Amino acid sequence: MSTPIHRALREFVKLESSSSILLLIAAILALLMSNSMLADFYSALLHTPIPITPLNTELEPLEFWINDGLMAIFFLLVGLELKREMLEGQLSTGSQVVLPAIAAVGGMAVPALIYVAFNWHNPITLNGWAIPAATDIAFSLGILALLGSRAPLSLKVFLMALAIIDDLGAILIIALFYSGHLDLSYLAFAAVTLAVPVILFHWKGITNITVYLIVGIILWFFVLKSGIHATIAGVALAFFIPNVKDSHGHSPLHRMEKALHPWVAYGILPIFAFANAGVSFEGMSLDILWEPVPLGIVLGLFVGKQLGVFGFTWLTIKLGIAQLPERATWGTIYGVATLCGVGFTMSFFIGSLAFANANAAYMDQVRLAVLLGSFISAIMGYMILFIATAKSDA
Repeated sequence: MSTPIHRALREFVKLESSSSILLLIAAILALLMSNSMLADFYSALLHTPIPITPLNTELEPLEFWINDGLMAIFFLLVGLELKREMLEGQLSTGSQVVLPAIAAVGGMAVPALIYVAFNWHNPITLNGWAIPAATDIAFSLGILALLGSRAPLSLKVFLMALAIIDDLGAILIIALFYSGHLDLSYLAFAAVTLAVPVILFHWKGITNITVYLIVGIILWFFVLKSGIHATIAGVALAFFIPNVKDSHGHSPLHRMEKALHPWVAYGILPIFAFANAGVSFEGMSLDILWEPVPLGIVLGLFVGKQLGVFGFTWLTIKLGIAQLPERATWGTIYGVATLCGVGFTMSFFIGSLAFANANAAYMDQVRLAVLLGSFISAIMGYMILFIATAKSDA
């Protein structure tokens, strides 16, 4: 029997599946442009200066507007999804959240430790420890969706919950480790701004999501100036969007999530992939993969994610803390653990923060390693799941 939650999940997975195709096309286009006669045009495009506001002369390159501006909208959507899942979805009860939560912790800790092991000697490269800890929800769910009905719904729920909790972990990491010096005055302005959505809804009963988005733009500016990474504004705003339903069963939270999802899936994430996947292979050799940064990222994504997610899942179930998802097998859980090695969008993003002030060569290594580690994890994860689901059906 199809419930509203199941229908919403199917729509979500379908959207993520088609979005992952656009992400891949955008990444390939960036690679082609970076290694052709269009390389200079690609670089100049990303460094086109754009003013922060029409009222001043402070300029930031287009790359900044993509990574700090558009990605704030992505994190707003992540925050909305998190809040909805915690209130009424797959993360609303302890029994539902415990297994993916523990698996997500393992999937972040083990890759980070592998990266640290290779970069312990260099404080500059050590700053990238969180790069292989991230999972790309669009790509991982998109690849799982390619299996169709062969993959049980419980497995998709497990992966989606795991990836959402992984995103929450990434948000906390960015806020705690990749923000700059704090300006308390702007931080106070941001705190006051966050009270506006509560006032608008509870005192005035305003449900127009455009009003809340305008508040979000003001909040983004204050957070940017405060020294906290600007994308955190999106998450903070999401948790202040009301979820009280009207007579039609809709709430500002649901309507905003539904309105933003296509824009993020089909616009913002492909644009981000295009801006961050471009790496020039000129002068590169295979020897670069043995450098500490790419080696730590590739092994973190491909080996670390498998060990962390599968190992912590196995331990949690064997200790009787949680149960294996319905119709799932150890083979399908291992396939999902391998798929979690697809870092892509989030790994690129954290890499851009970790090496923002370092030698540009480090970021080229990050891009190459994330692409390689994610590609291997995607292919191997799909093959493992294809074989495991075939055995399960038999």
